Amino acid sequence: MTSTQEEKVDNDGYLREILTKLDALSSENKAFNDKFDNYQKATQWVVQLAFSLIASATITVIITSVLRK
Repeated sequence: MTSTQEEKVDNDGYLREILTKLDALSSENKAFNDKFDNYQKATQWVVQLAFSLIASATITVIITSVLRK
């Protein structure tokens, strides 16, 4: 084998290694995006729940004060 052929073989191996690492990074990124999406949805649900509880407590106080009079 000539040195040019050896360099080509080395470059091919190096490119395969880079592609393998890129695929792994891509799958890790997808997993992170899924986790982030779940976190965002859960946070939104908690905020909606808090506003619902505040609204129902406010309505309860108003109705109670109106009915006592």
